[in-house]
Amino acid sequence: MNFDTLGRIIFLDRYSIKEKKDDIETGDLVIVITKEDRKYPKKDLGVIKKMLDDGRVVLHMVTGIYADQENNFEFTQELRKCDKPIESIDDAHRRVAKAVASMEKTDEKKSQYLEEFFEQLNKKYIQPAGRIMTGANVDGKDHYTGNLTLFNCYVIPNPADSRRGIIQDTLYQMVEIMSRGGGVGMSLSALRPHYAYVKGVHGKSSGSVSWGGLFSYTTALIEQGGSRRGALMLMQWDWHPDVLEFIESKTQVGMIENANISVMISDDFMTALKHDQYWNLEFPDYENPTYSEIYHQTWAGDLQAWKKMGYPTKVYKTIKARELWNKIIASAHKSAEPGIVFMERYNKLSNSYYFNKIIATNPCGEQGLPGWGVCNLGHLYLASFAENIGEDATGPVYKMNWDALKKSARLLTRFLDNVIDLTPYHFKENEDNQKSERRVGGGTLGLGELLIKLRMRYGSDESLEFIDKIYSAITQEMYKASADLAQEKGAFPKFEADKFLESGFMKTMPDEVRKAIREKGIRNVTLTTQAPTGTVGSMLGRIFCLCHGLKSDGSHQSPGSCTMLD
Repeated sequence: MNFDTLGRIIFLDRYSIKEKKDDIETGDLVIVITKEDRKYPKKDLGVIKKMLDDGRVVLHMVTGIYADQENNFEFTQELRKCDKPIESIDDAHRRVAKAVASMEKTDEKKSQYLEEFFEQLNKKYIQPAGRIMTGANVDGKDHYTGNLTLFNCYVIPNPADSRRGIIQDTLYQMVEIMSRGGGVGMSLSALRPHYAYVKGVHGKSSGSVSWGGLFSYTTALIEQGGSRRGALMLMQWDWHPDVLEFIESKTQVGMIENANISVMISDDFMTALKHDQYWNLEFPDYENPTYSEIYHQTWAGDLQAWKKMGYPTKVYKTIKARELWNKIIASAHKSAEPGIVFMERYNKLSNSYYFNKIIATNPCGEQGLPGWGVCNLGHLYLASFAENIGEDATGPVYKMNWDALKKSARLLTRFLDNVIDLTPYHFKENEDNQKSERRVGGGTLGLGELLIKLRMRYGSDESLEFIDKIYSAITQEMYKASADLAQEKGAFPKFEADKFLESGFMKTMPDEVRKAIREKGIRNVTLTTQAPTGTVGSMLGRIFCLCHGLKSDGSHQSPGSCTMLD
């Protein structure tokens, strides 16, 4: 399996195992920083020509602006800014396949799935998420090596409304997860608003957004696994008194620069917006002496639950719902944020509604998770399922290989389920939560490239029907595979058939899938998610810059390099 230049650099930088600095010597191919930047350093490939006494090396560059095929240009860099990759992509695929297959119960199954997983990876049918590619490795006794997580992202519990809760608990949890390669999502909604009274110091709170600034700043300090920056999602409910400040925080220089932000939108707010009604910005009345102790013991950011218990709130401000909505629109236009998340709808559809409430999303926003929940991600590279069946006057002719797609969907289910048992857990709470629900997220990449190969115009009726067929097939196959896994290995511990099958999502599934789950159980509480695949997608070299243009004479421009159209 080969990559183009960019794909090779990405693989060697992000996912290949590296040699120790002391073992680098003349003649080695290394990844070297060629342009210094705190956030986005430029890296290229070079061969070491000479080791200098002052800790620097002289390189002949293979890629980038300093590349010189005549070998007469010398680029000098500090050795500490060079890394020597020591495995090929085939080596990495076998490493990952062996590690994930090592979680099977018998030697026979370990050997079987090592080969099946390797074939899926090497043929580009399955592309694991980056953390799995980077960290999955076992020794000769099938013991995991290293301490990097195999989960791309996490949601941690809402910060408790105290300095101890914010700094000693939440900040510590965030840093430990990020330092091991995981991104973090959290809600700031449990934190008291700006100017609210702080009894212990007879002062006023700096507000939830200021603490979000702390989390954002700290995120920029974390370099995950030595190759990428930390990732953070901060969220705020629409009822929080700080929500207007939160919405505009990304337009203010220096406030929140290293996090994505999203507002959680309630059904009640949308009703108020629809009817042009007023909207209360409110918070629990923790100063009420009758409820002060209850607040400190039970408040976790769920205002609906607080009100349901009959506890009082304090209205800080009343505005038109449309004012808040317009601020979201204006800020999103200026800074592309905040996003919006319909969290109540998440929970109405969620398969874990009856035991694990969704409280926030991961940094990229594709997956809503409970506190201590994780993203366990892998992708089907859809373009690989386009089978070449010949040529015509236009060029290669492809058809969809549905059998291969369904087989890969089933193997991806088993692969990600094994990852749950392979990965290390720094926090016991993550392990307890994940092993009680065994949440996985199988997704896709390369849809655009697939449609191009099949000569379908994206957005046409034909393409929309085809896309529905693809994702229905993947989803149904993964749920049936998980039911088969439950029969073989056991259902996830929190599974209750009647409640599970009553989730908003499961009510949409075909009778065949529901029947299989009722009879066999199901191994994983969720199976699919659509994660962004910027890095692994670029590594695979999927087509993302073809022009499809309409010329003035009504003819269509063929896919090719981007040029100025008539």
